[in-house]
Amino acid sequence: MTVFVLINILFNLSHQTSFTKIYPLRIITLIVLIGLVGLSSIEVSAQNPINKQGVPVPLGFVMPNGLKKVSIPFELHDNLIVIKVLLNRALPLSFILDTGVRTTVLTEKTFMDLLNLSYSRKIVIPGVGGEKLVDAYVANDVTITVGNIEGRGHALLVLEEDLLQLKNYLGVNVHGIIGYELFSRFIVKINYGSRQITFYDPDKYKKKMSYSRLPLQVEDTKPYITASVVQPNGSTLDGKFMIDTGASHSILLDQSSDSSIVINDRHIFTNLGRGLGGNIFGNVGRVAELSISKYDFKDVIAIHLEKEHYDVDLSANYRNGSLGGGILSRFVVMLDYIHGYLYLKKGPKYHKPFEFNLSGLVVRAAGRNLHDYYIDNIRDGCSAAGAGLIVGDKIQNVNGESTNNLGLDDLIGILNKKANKRIRMVVLRNNQLFTKTFVLERTI
Repeated sequence: MTVFVLINILFNLSHQTSFTKIYPLRIITLIVLIGLVGLSSIEVSAQNPINKQGVPVPLGFVMPNGLKKVSIPFELHDNLIVIKVLLNRALPLSFILDTGVRTTVLTEKTFMDLLNLSYSRKIVIPGVGGEKLVDAYVANDVTITVGNIEGRGHALLVLEEDLLQLKNYLGVNVHGIIGYELFSRFIVKINYGSRQITFYDPDKYKKKMSYSRLPLQVEDTKPYITASVVQPNGSTLDGKFMIDTGASHSILLDQSSDSSIVINDRHIFTNLGRGLGGNIFGNVGRVAELSISKYDFKDVIAIHLEKEHYDVDLSANYRNGSLGGGILSRFVVMLDYIHGYLYLKKGPKYHKPFEFNLSGLVVRAAGRNLHDYYIDNIRDGCSAAGAGLIVGDKIQNVNGESTNNLGLDDLIGILNKKANKRIRMVVLRNNQLFTKTFVLERTI
């Protein structure tokens, strides 16, 4: 498992209470708490357009005439799925495909200004303490195209400023997040190995016998399954977990959901990120076993969130946690919201070992081409800290390889290659070059 950042966004479009949505990116954890209070009235205001034959054209995503399926490629960054979308047939952008998001979100208002669209509402998004976090706008009657699947009449939530900074922690340009509008219309197959997504017409799809089928509950647009967790003390938790393609972690456990949830003695209590109300803390350890139907995983990296360290009301959508890309990317995954099933088949990464941030470093991409890499955070007590690296150092070279030739995924891959590997890093600090040597460590 690579290092990740959790961006915790409460995109709650149907309840006054908050629902925790976690978007991981890449580092320890960046958590932004956004409670979109009162957004239940976000609605599409467009009327069904009429085609040349005088027939109303349906709103929402529609499979092209005569096709049973449509396949598109995707990029995978820190277990997050990034797909190409086209807004209003004119503006090509990249969005994260996220089962945890109900309404499509555009993170930068600048792009919508290019389309000269009008907005039906302006919303002040408050933080956890009620203070203003950012302004957002609702645009209606937006056309969104994915591959050759077109959807008309969409509502789009547009942030005034890019609070999420997805591109800086993924190392690629990402402009928004899309989810339920696609999953609710099609059976969606995600092949993490071939990096291809296939959308099937649910009326024409024929089940493939090579997959295991599990019951899938869709509640308030979010998908849930039951899974079994063997904890470090030997007890078993049979829990309800959200399937979260917009998260890079393997499993997240919410300690407030069940008093029986325990943490491995060998764990890290760490600052998971920054919120407007202060720092968010939690524990990173391992669970002895995670079982999903007939599939069993040992020594899985787990994030434990404690109620006293974050202010979130989970009563609207009770669950014990979530299963993210760290687990999902080990399968070929099919999500069938329409009939209520999750299909799984082993993928090429099924037996990949679970690891957590062997370097102790959080790296942020910057610059016009996102090829300037800065140390954004250093875990206390790690070998890199002992070698004298500090926050703000600009990484120039790693083990003889110039960072000019590396994407952020490549760089993070080197920094998490294997425990006990020696890293020789050249950094720029105050216009001077320094060479630091440290060893990758397995701390949990």
